[in-house]
Amino acid sequence: MTDDDLIAAARDASRHSYSPYSNFAVGAALGFADGSVVTGTNIENASYGLALCAEAVAVSKAMADGVRGGLEAVAVTGPGTDPITPCGRCRQVLNELAQLGGTDPEILCVGAEEVRKIRLSDLLPHAFGPASLT
Repeated sequence: MTDDDLIAAARDASRHSYSPYSNFAVGAALGFADGSVVTGTNIENASYGLALCAEAVAVSKAMADGVRGGLEAVAVTGPGTDPITPCGRCRQVLNELAQLGGTDPEILCVGAEEVRKIRLSDLLPHAFGPASLT
């Protein structure tokens, strides 16, 4: 799977966004070592604190399907012109999945005309994860 394929999957996922309050449709696509891709989109709620981010939805789908390793890359898209990065909560959620497989995925932060590539460990240095509990 190429970066462009992963970005296209994230953009496609954003079309299913339920974001009537913010009108900020976000899509995420997780790329795994076996070539599989799991997508998610943001889901808002009238009780704002109950909203779900696209990355958290994608990780939840992957985990529910038994995927526990091999996360290599993540693409995150939004409606704005600037590249979008995962929020702090989603960085932690992505880190949990990455640590289960011992990976440090590349995060593709996608804007209208620019893609910033950054490792998850650079977005979330000194992360707390499963290994922190032993």
